Amino acid sequence: MRSLITVLFAAAIPLAFSCSESPSPADRLATKETVTLFRSLYKLQNEGVMYGHQDDLMYGRSWWYEKGRSDTKDFTGDYPAVAGFELGHIELGDERSIDSVSFAQIAEQIKIHYRRGGVITISWHAKNPLTIQLPDTSTRRWSMHGTAWDVSSREVVASILPGGKNHEMFNTWLGRLAEFFAGLKDEDGTPIPIIFRPYHEHSGSFFWWGTDICTDSEYASLWRYTVEFLRDKKGFHNILYAYNTDRVTSLEQYMKGYPGDDIIDMLSLDMYDRGEQFVPELDTALNFVTAEALKRNKLTALSETGERRGMENWWSTVLLPVLNKYPVGYVLTWRHAYMPRGFRQVPGMPPVQMPAKPFPDDFMNFYNSPRTLFLKEIQEADIYKRK
Repeated sequence: MRSLITVLFAAAIPLAFSCSESPSPADRLATKETVTLFRSLYKLQNEGVMYGHQDDLMYGRSWWYEKGRSDTKDFTGDYPAVAGFELGHIELGDERSIDSVSFAQIAEQIKIHYRRGGVITISWHAKNPLTIQLPDTSTRRWSMHGTAWDVSSREVVASILPGGKNHEMFNTWLGRLAEFFAGLKDEDGTPIPIIFRPYHEHSGSFFWWGTDICTDSEYASLWRYTVEFLRDKKGFHNILYAYNTDRVTSLEQYMKGYPGDDIIDMLSLDMYDRGEQFVPELDTALNFVTAEALKRNKLTALSETGERRGMENWWSTVLLPVLNKYPVGYVLTWRHAYMPRGFRQVPGMPPVQMPAKPFPDDFMNFYNSPRTLFLKEIQEADIYKRK
């Protein structure tokens, strides 16, 4: 079994960054547990990179909600350090998420992973609050109407801010989100610290909050209103907020719409491998994002990534060498969508046969690297200071 001592020894390879001794969350009233997590992650990101997987505890390509099961554990014998969950459709009052997962089961697995000593991150692909009220005139089989991907109007964000015609409806949506968060408590009734990453990939224009779909000021106001609603109105002080963009080429582009250090705890980036430019683009972006994060005493993450070229050794020869150069807190790969028939159907494309195994063999090289951290190392590091 790998030991954190081995990881920390390997991490003696110096990174060209330094850490503040006692950084704190943006929320000055953050719970003791949340402050402890923030400081643990801040220190740990200079010593190794945690691995995270979206919906890892909920399903795999051939299984659906088997308690204790995980694609990562099936393949490596260990759980991911970071477990990702999605709350799309919570705003509608539905019982299941955008991915058909029960919200009750999501809450259950969040509590279990926290009890194990793992880190929780949550995303939110909220419906389009403006167009969802309009009739769907699309004739396409897979219509984007009313979804997070509906970018047919540039008035969405303005409509839900104070004074907008959909502001009260948005308050209802945030209230339902708050109801879910209120249930995330441990056995003693203590709120579970979480990383919340809404309105992600803002530098792209494929969500209704994207950079060409709303102004920078509207985006920053959306962020600020959301945080103030949850923190000040609803009293949640166990949430770390993650700012996020899609691929960017400069710090100026990355910071467009940034809502402010007083509400943001993490600077994160999403970037998928779509070709040979992935390595230089990721290298460049992580360089300025991690440097800016440490200058501001913020956490860092490559919060979504994945390989789409079919490379056999992508994990150890493409992704890992770039991660090793920078203090990245965690890297999270996206979900293994449930596909019991063994193929993926993309709109307008022929069916694609999916691999029989959840990960390629090279994933074990990534797992065995002394720089990568999975649940066992996180438990040994005692990031919540329970020992």
